[in-house]
Amino acid sequence: MLKRINLTGNPNLGVYITVTDEIAIVPFNLPEIMENNIKEALDIDVIRTSIAGSNLVGALAIGNSNGIIVSPFAFDREIELLESYGLNIAKIPDKYTAVGNIIAANDKGAIVSPLLSSKSLKIVEETLDIRVERSEIAGFDIIGSLVAVTNKGALLHKDASFAELKLAKSVFKVEAEIGTVGRGIALVGACSIANSYGAIVPESSTGPEMARIEEALGFLEEI
Repeated sequence: MLKRINLTGNPNLGVYITVTDEIAIVPFNLPEIMENNIKEALDIDVIRTSIAGSNLVGALAIGNSNGIIVSPFAFDREIELLESYGLNIAKIPDKYTAVGNIIAANDKGAIVSPLLSSKSLKIVEETLDIRVERSEIAGFDIIGSLVAVTNKGALLHKDASFAELKLAKSVFKVEAEIGTVGRGIALVGACSIANSYGAIVPESSTGPEMARIEEALGFLEEI
């Protein structure tokens, strides 16, 4: 299911929320109506927490069905809360705290920022149990902000090259397209949340953008 919604007037859904095919991790202050929309559109349970004391959960955590990578500054109590839900949690040792902004992953693979150290890359590989590749996309290193990926498809920044699309298809093992959300926003990862069952995009997203999202994320076959 696709929904067009703004988070209290803010299009940056992926900065505040991170999702897998099983769960959504959201900030404590998420409005109840938004929680209900997530459950309905993405068919998953919702866990409320902070990460490193921040409400920017989507920027500070990223994962797949095998595990969740969190900011190196995540508090022990936050990790313990997530682990109480049976989640496999790991920190990376780098100085880059916004792991959700520099990692894009599904259950088959991950593309990570060149900023990520070899030690952190190994942790991502082991925790998420996937192949990991370093790359920029469209000249930027904030990979998680540039890519919306699920186990059914991927949507990349509108300026991603043919070679970058080919890399995404190879790593994620899904079809990939370029596009925008929210009437021209190219940061599709930062401004959407999606899993195999649905996606939520900014309220201002246009009809053509919605059609491209449906195609890229593999929802057309369900319509």
